[in-house]
Amino acid sequence: MRLLALLLALALSAGTSLAQQQGRNDQRKPQPRQMKQEDRERMRNDMHDAYRPRQDQPEQRPRQMSQEERNKLRRDIEDANRSMRK
Repeated sequence: MRLLALLLALALSAGTSLAQQQGRNDQRKPQPRQMKQEDRERMRNDMHDAYRPRQDQPEQRPRQMSQEERNKLRRDIEDANRSMRK
């Protein structure tokens, strides 16, 4: 009886092992698609346009701070430094 149970367990495990191995062969990796020359050129132009500075927008320089704003910023930084030391 034990021999029959052992043979049955061995047969079931071998069957599932073979089924798993066959399943691996069915799942092939998809081949990478090759881009057409015109697609490559379009992508190159799109990337070039994305990094080109806008002609219709002038460069924005940072606004000059007033004397009051500079003093307030200086006080804020000094206060922050004092509180960090504590």
